Amino acid sequence: MENDRKVKDKRYEDKHKEERKAKCMVWGTSVPRENAERINEFLKKYGYTKVQLIEAGYEELLARHDLGFAKLKDGYDDFFGFEEVDKKKTE
Repeated sequence: MENDRKVKDKRYEDKHKEERKAKCMVWGTSVPRENAERINEFLKKYGYTKVQLIEAGYEELLARHDLGFAKLKDGYDDFFGFEEVDKKKTE
């Protein structure tokens, strides 16, 4: 019975492999255990997922390099004339 299940799972995985690869990406990375444990405690305490952590970190880093995005992210939408804002980046 267990072998039947394994065969079915394997067939399903093989059939949908390309679809999965097109939809999601897996990053095989390592974090020092001490940092990882602190991060996991924080995520558990506040109910965040690792995906939310990555997305928030990406937005924060992006804001450091894109003034228009940073201001929109912070709710500040009053730009001065000397500030060049690429509208394509902020839309």
